[in-house]
Amino acid sequence: MKKLLFLSIVMFISYGIFAQVVYICQYKSDADIKVYVTKYKSDADLVVYKCKYKSDATGNNGLWYFTRYKSDAKKKIYFVDYKSNADLIIYFSDYKSEAGWIKKSKQHLMY
Repeated sequence: MKKLLFLSIVMFISYGIFAQVVYICQYKSDADIKVYVTKYKSDADLVVYKCKYKSDATGNNGLWYFTRYKSDAKKKIYFVDYKSNADLIIYFSDYKSEAGWIKKSKQHLMY
């Protein structure tokens, strides 16, 4: 019974570790990841849906909540003007159901 409780707690904590609470940096040097926003879904590594609530931004599946405070963020990003300067190329979707990884090889960037 204790093992089951321990495993449940570990799984709950580790699930929250990968929540996609994102802070937009003013300076490239402060960021964990450089991001380019594309107009075309087919060019993206990740389709992102902007969540209204922090609690909706769970997992590593493109559900992002943008926070005002750097200390609340799991990832700090900087938006670049050129695709060639980006670590990650994203496409913003209006639909939560479209969020997710297109190129799974880049998934490690958001852990």
